[in-house]
Amino acid sequence: MAEASPVPPPPDAGAAFVLESKGSWWHAGFHLTTAIVGPTILTLPYAFRGLGWDVGLAALTVMGAVTFYAYTLMSKVLDHCEKQGRRHIRFRELAADVLGSGWMFYFVVFFQTTINTGVSIGCVLLSGECLKIMYSSLSPDGPLRLYHFIVMVTVVLILLSQLPSFHSLRHINLVSLLLSLGYTTLVAAGCINAGYSRNAPPRNYSLDSSKVQRTFDAFTSISILASLYGNGILPEIQATMAPPATGKMVKGLTLCYSVIIVTFYSAAVSGYWAFGNKVNSNVLNSLLPDSGPSLAPTWLLGLAVVFVLLQLLAIGLVYSQVAYEIIEKNSADIRKSKFSKRNLVPRLILRTLYMVFCGFMAAMLPFFGDIVAVVGAIGFIPLDFVLPMLLYNISIGTSKRSPIHWINIFIMVVFTGVGIIGAFASIRKLVFDAHQFKLFSNDVVG
Repeated sequence: MAEASPVPPPPDAGAAFVLESKGSWWHAGFHLTTAIVGPTILTLPYAFRGLGWDVGLAALTVMGAVTFYAYTLMSKVLDHCEKQGRRHIRFRELAADVLGSGWMFYFVVFFQTTINTGVSIGCVLLSGECLKIMYSSLSPDGPLRLYHFIVMVTVVLILLSQLPSFHSLRHINLVSLLLSLGYTTLVAAGCINAGYSRNAPPRNYSLDSSKVQRTFDAFTSISILASLYGNGILPEIQATMAPPATGKMVKGLTLCYSVIIVTFYSAAVSGYWAFGNKVNSNVLNSLLPDSGPSLAPTWLLGLAVVFVLLQLLAIGLVYSQVAYEIIEKNSADIRKSKFSKRNLVPRLILRTLYMVFCGFMAAMLPFFGDIVAVVGAIGFIPLDFVLPMLLYNISIGTSKRSPIHWINIFIMVVFTGVGIIGAFASIRKLVFDAHQFKLFSNDVVG
């Protein structure tokens, strides 16, 4: 029997305006790289301080292998559905179709919303911190505080949020890929310089003396690693490719993971080597200590901060796309042009309100390292380490005698446990850190 021709889903404004399918595999690679390889990699040394050298490197490698495998399976499931005439452009609709349960739709909506909003808040917060770092180096006693810079970043993101579609970000995300390579190289060079400088901090790689605290630290670190490798929007990224998309996503993944190998390992190894278990949740802060001279050339750190700031804007845009797609689907009129007054005014108002909310939360709750850990445990682990394997086993229908079937089950069981314990450990740390700050603090905790 001949395969059914791919039939596009019924058009709606979210699909037509935000997830328009015009791109190629390298565009998908740019989107993926921006979604995964971001300035959150500057938390990798911080994650290592809860794991140590051996476990840290092993966990970093295992997480990378598992996510590449999971994303490949997810792409195969999307390809399989497309060949059967059911082309899915949204994660939530794919899960509901394959698992045949309406509640899965809302399950994915909840976790995607957690990821997108959490990452957007983290991007605004870290962007504000980057501006504050530059400002403090030029005017140490200046009157501006962290929340002032968060407001500035929010205004810029409100302007950029009016770009109508995911596909329209392709050139921005190519620049984002280059920026990630640039600041990782600069930060690694800065850490090596710090490690060999006369003012090098004493290095200690030991873990906490309490076994209970070591366990919690380890799971918090694993949650951070999960958030670094996660994206939770692969179906939406694959949707940006012109159909048929079969087989194209693996090329995009290969491009993305080539960048990951270079950036993740260089940032993790150099930062943890230079500062050990005293490293800050943002290694740039370790290179610019509160007391004493800078541990890296000022020009190098300044350029790295500029690169980080620019890429954060791209990441904020990428992770807002699912929210914008939901907004557009429920507010726009598919019968009119996306630039018509009928669609332009709601887009302007609703996207602005979304970014204002993210900016407000970033200013009020400056927990960068802790936010990354909580988002990793609650959002990324279910969507990126569990669901792809489940969807593959059900939709492709591998035999129970197949090694792939049992490998997938093993990964699901292990990472479900890791996610539960990691969520508890991450929220526990968030609660412990809550007493260290006041609302609209001038410092990022962690």
